[in-house]
Amino acid sequence: MRTAAPYLSDDEILSALSALTLPPREFDHRRHLRAAWIHLQRHPLEEAIARTCDGIRAFAEHLGAATRYNRTQTEALLRIMHARGAADRACAFEAFLTENTDLVEDARGVLRRHYSDELLGSAHGRRSFVLPDREPLPVP
Repeated sequence: MRTAAPYLSDDEILSALSALTLPPREFDHRRHLRAAWIHLQRHPLEEAIARTCDGIRAFAEHLGAATRYNRTQTEALLRIMHARGAADRACAFEAFLTENTDLVEDARGVLRRHYSDELLGSAHGRRSFVLPDREPLPVP
């Protein structure tokens, strides 16, 4: 049984991600969402996207897993989170997750509403953000 990752403050998560010192097993999907949420709380949307995508891409490269990083997937999830209120400073992270359990339990399913597997998994989609080929991403 895997034990829960230790609690880190928002600043500690961003610092460890930036310094590439966060243990890989502690940067799971939930921590990806938290890093995105922190940036959405602190920055305008486009800057939050750039900071989150750059941080996750650099971390993946540091781990020798650059091919696992997907720009479209990361940016699309940030845009969906933003549309669902993640930038609202009155909303705590855990409360946001409680209202958006699908982002935790089935992020791929959320993305499939907007993207075909072919487009999301394409080399271009992995390297650069591409617009959806199904329904448009939500806007706030």
